[in-house]
Order: sequence, then C-alpha cells, then structure tokens
Amino acid sequence: MKTLDMNGNPCPIPIIKAKKELEKPDADGVIVLVDNIVAVQNLQKMAHGMGHDFSYIQQNESFRVTISKQITGIATTPAGTVADGELCEPTPVRTIAESAVCEHFEPVPATLVEEGVTVLITSNQMGRGSEELGKILIKGFLFSLTELSITPKAVIFLNSGVKLVVDGINTISDLRTLSDKGSKILACGTCLNYYSLTEQLAVGEITDMFGITEYLASAARLITL
Repeated sequence: MKTLDMNGNPCPIPIIKAKKELEKPDADGVIVLVDNIVAVQNLQKMAHGMGHDFSYIQQNESFRVTISKQITGIATTPAGTVADGELCEPTPVRTIAESAVCEHFEPVPATLVEEGVTVLITSNQMGRGSEELGKILIKGFLFSLTELSITPKAVIFLNSGVKLVVDGINTISDLRTLSDKGSKILACGTCLNYYSLTEQLAVGEITDMFGITEYLASAARLITL
C-alpha cells in the first residue's frame, strides 16, 4: 500500500492525490499522512463516497490515514474510528464543523461536459478576510481546475487577478497545465499595465476588454471569483 506524505499540503491536494492513487487498478488502498484534522475528515468523506474502508491514528501532531479498497464494515484502530459520517477522535476530542469540510465529489453535470465553462478571476486571492488565506485558497482552486474531468474553455484574469499569471508566482505551473489541456489563459492588458507587470507575463496571452467581453457573452457557463 503506497504512502503519500501530504503534510503541509492545503485542501484539496491530499484528497486529489489520494483519489488518483485509489483509482489505479493495481492499488489495494493508500496511506495518507496529513497534519490537520480537517484533512482527515475530507479524506473520510472521499473514502466513504468511493465505497472504501477508512481508519486513522494520531501520531503526535500528525495523522496517519489508511484507506482500503475493500468493504469490511466499520474500520477501527486502537487510536480512533470514523464511521457513518461521524468523526471519533483520540482524546482529547476536538470538534470540527461540517461547514469546514471541502466537498469535491459531486458528479459534473452533463451540460458542462458538452458546453464547457469559462472562469473569470478578478483578484489574486479567494474570498474576503485574511489575505494570506485567500492566496492559499486561490492556489487550491486553480490546482482543482487542472484535476477536473472537463477542461475550462478559458480562464480570464482581471484587476489584481493578473498577478497570478506573472513570473515567480506559485500558480504558474497549474495554469500551464490548463493551457496544455486546451484552456485559453487570458490576462487583461490594461490591468497588467496598471500593475507594471506586462513584461512579466509568464503564461497565457494578453487581451483587451472587448475580447474579454466576447468570451463572457458567449460563455455557456461562467464561474466568477
């Protein structure tokens, strides 16, 4: 059984890596090392959604999660069990709200597969609040786009979103992956110029507002961040 060291990797990377390993025909399961209890719950939901057994043990500040590709009922370990959607932790017990758990396993509607989706990113961070957290989330979102069974028709960057397509940013590898899969990576030229980043464009191409408007107007589905 392969061991994946996912310590330090934010959501949804541990889930996606584990799921890909489990989908291999010769895999009998996977062991995942993570450093937070939310990642344990995320992996639990993924394992149960795929019909696999799940167990974990806590090792100091880290967790060792075992997912087995066999149905034996409720998996248990000396340190803790997870069953029926409820997390039972080693002492001391800590409660994690369900709203904190990432969901990634709903089937993609057929209409998206047929018509595609356009993604509009208007900021270099995701959500409101902590800037540091927002940058972690936008990185996770772009990585998730590369793992979808469909490929976005276009990913368009406006305003401070253009800071995600320039040299030295940790999102470049994900955007190059999307480009290699056929996604159009488009950056607002006015925005690049405003932030003095035109010469630092590392992936995709520069476009103008009319070109952006055409893409948005013709989009079958649109995701805006």
